[in-house]
Amino acid sequence: MEFRIDHKSEVPIYVQLKERIRLAIATGELKPGDRLPTVREMAVDLRINANTVSRVYAELEAEGCLVTQRGKGTFVAPEPAVQPARERAERLLAMVSHLTSAAYYLGYTQQEVHAAIDVSWPGRHETEYRRDLS
Repeated sequence: MEFRIDHKSEVPIYVQLKERIRLAIATGELKPGDRLPTVREMAVDLRINANTVSRVYAELEAEGCLVTQRGKGTFVAPEPAVQPARERAERLLAMVSHLTSAAYYLGYTQQEVHAAIDVSWPGRHETEYRRDLS
């Protein structure tokens, strides 16, 4: 599994990494029990500070998404953490608000954003995106 960070993005690096790991877990790209790169490996690969990776791992562990086994590594938790509906809704609203604000200021229409979200959903393809925009 390869993680990427956009160093030019206005989104803080730790937020990008945290959301990328969450997405990988949610889509099954990372499965329960999968081992993540060590903090040092991830920091070197992404060219970011090891403290940033450590913070992300610690926060995801506190949320129940990851587990760390001393001397063995950091792994995807056996069961995804179930969050109260209100927390889930607030997190989703924050993600969508960030996306829609950025898209709005870059001149995208609501329809373009909807179509891009639809195509980026796991299982959809770019050809469907182009068809949706027609």
